[in-house]
Amino acid sequence: MRGNGPEAPAARTEITEAEIAAHWKEESLLPPPPEFVSQANMRDPAARERFSRERFPDCFREYADLLRWDRPFERVLASDRAPFYRWFVGGRLNASTNCIDRHLPLHADKPAILFQPEPAEAPPVAISYRELHRRVNEMAALLRDHCRLVAGDRVTIHMPMVPELPITMLACARLGLVHSVVFGGFSGEAAGRRAADSGSRVLVTSDAFWRNGVLVDHFAQAEGAVVAAREGGQEIDTVLIWSREPGRSLSRTPELPGRDTRIDDLLGRYSGRTVEPVAMDSEAPLFLMYTSGTTGRPKGCQHSTGGYLSYVAGTSRAILDLRPEDVYWCMADIGWITGHSYIVYGPLALGAATVLYEGLPTFPDPGRPWRIAKQLGVGVFHTSPTAIRQLRRLGPEEPRKYGCRFRLLVTVGEPIEPEAWRWYYREVGGGRAVVVDTWWQTETGGILCATWPALDAMKPGSTGPGAPGIHPVVLDEHGQEIPAGEGRAGNICIPHPWPGLMQTIWGDPDRYVEQYFRKYNRDPASKDWRAWPYFAGDGALLAADGYVRILGRVDDVINVAGHRLGAKEIESACLMVPEVAEAAVVPVADELKGRVPVVFVALHHGVTEPPGEVARRVVLAVETAIGKIARPKAVHVVPDMPKTRSGKILRRVLAGISNGSDTGDTSTLANPEVVERIVAQLQSTRPATKEDGPQETEGTP
Repeated sequence: MRGNGPEAPAARTEITEAEIAAHWKEESLLPPPPEFVSQANMRDPAARERFSRERFPDCFREYADLLRWDRPFERVLASDRAPFYRWFVGGRLNASTNCIDRHLPLHADKPAILFQPEPAEAPPVAISYRELHRRVNEMAALLRDHCRLVAGDRVTIHMPMVPELPITMLACARLGLVHSVVFGGFSGEAAGRRAADSGSRVLVTSDAFWRNGVLVDHFAQAEGAVVAAREGGQEIDTVLIWSREPGRSLSRTPELPGRDTRIDDLLGRYSGRTVEPVAMDSEAPLFLMYTSGTTGRPKGCQHSTGGYLSYVAGTSRAILDLRPEDVYWCMADIGWITGHSYIVYGPLALGAATVLYEGLPTFPDPGRPWRIAKQLGVGVFHTSPTAIRQLRRLGPEEPRKYGCRFRLLVTVGEPIEPEAWRWYYREVGGGRAVVVDTWWQTETGGILCATWPALDAMKPGSTGPGAPGIHPVVLDEHGQEIPAGEGRAGNICIPHPWPGLMQTIWGDPDRYVEQYFRKYNRDPASKDWRAWPYFAGDGALLAADGYVRILGRVDDVINVAGHRLGAKEIESACLMVPEVAEAAVVPVADELKGRVPVVFVALHHGVTEPPGEVARRVVLAVETAIGKIARPKAVHVVPDMPKTRSGKILRRVLAGISNGSDTGDTSTLANPEVVERIVAQLQSTRPATKEDGPQETEGTP
């Protein structure tokens, strides 16, 4: 058992890692609107039979058939090297061709990318499939001829959310280069470590971008990337710089002659050049996606060309309900897997128009996303629960001002609490749109669990059943399946492979096996896929109706006197208090109980309720929803949560503050100043006594 801190000896033997206490209230089911069902891609109930367990793995032919193959595949799945699987064996294709060229006969002049710059006065920029084809070909010619890159070489891309980012990705794919995109909010050092791990000698970056009304000198990170790569044993000999405004440099950082080159200065040589796409084996790697985090050895998830592309195209069609006439906005960052799968490759493979927004969704005010969506005619909107909570907090009534007509709303990244779900459904969707809550991971390539939007009812807080062809199970610590409806939580696992699953960890196959498959494997010598369930590392509860409720990372479980409590469930209870917009729960050491939960809450804009009263009602909500065992040791009302530039709450920072320990690397925080404010608040708060009940921070939220 992996413990979370000091605990009584008896507790170690009475509980297991998978046994997470679950106190969720089952929510009512809401049927999808008939008008959505009548037009949906996946509305035929026979689809369930086509993607049943009995049809595995041949059911995934339906996804592969969405693509253009230069050479047909001979076999759907080869599992003789389990858990290293090969999909669509013998087939050859090119990802760039599938995302651009094949749409030209019918859709050359329709938008492929709709770019909205952050400055409020800047108009959107539409890039047609014809123009995207031209620009990708010119960039591919530059990479091939100027950088002397050939199929299989790796390219590190460290860029913000501008059209040149997907253009560079698709240019790499056209040549069979393996791209490694690093989130633009990460430091140059983080990019350099990833370049060293992948063996990249070319770095593609940008001079500047807009964020929260400030022009950020992004090129200033390049030198740190080169130095970090060199320290890791890899020399970056070429740095290519995209200009935020063509013909003008917005960076004050000096360029190094011979290494650093403006792409604008080179593209003229390749104007109008057409590059023949390289037909790649289905199993050839398309990209590396390094999991988030800036310490320790990077973990590069290697995704294939044929399996990955077919899976994101298939799930974009089945779960996101996309088609060529759609304007679709995923408000993620391309530097994360969601951006790869559901901003770039999935939507473009289906010929849809995908929206890119450069900056902060709340700049200059929380109505910005809804104005953009209205102006561009967005029909499918896709974002994270973190963003939903933030927009709800800062502008709860903003969506209704703009009259957007979404038909589908999607959430991704973490479990969404029922209260946040209901706001999304009522205020953003107007009660007319279907809400799809998805669960998946960087490693999985695409969506694993979600309601089938036209066939399944919605349930607030539950992600739903498996996606087409996916049949999840919940296992206890001994590998026994926990029946649906039993009320016991365990570890969610996928007992079979699927096309979007990563191929391996770049350069570390042993780590791949150890981290994702060893836990429930009983025969390491077996080459039967049935012997290798995929261990996701998330706790889950399977309801009687087959819907999955994700309880959060197993590592986030708080062990209170032998009771394993899911932090996400406590956070959901906190959001039942109307004044609370966001909640974060962290474990804090306790001499008696080992670990106890401490709660941080941020309030809706304009709330005047005294912090002490809010804290009292938060405690009451937790005790009512879960029980006194989950009673927080303290409730801190804070002005804001420490967040990354992608909007994720950094709970480890809050845990470090609460435990008086190191908060770790805060270089990716969008609001580093809030850490000092929280520290000052906690230092000024007197210790709670038994009679006082939980602490709360006396401060203005």
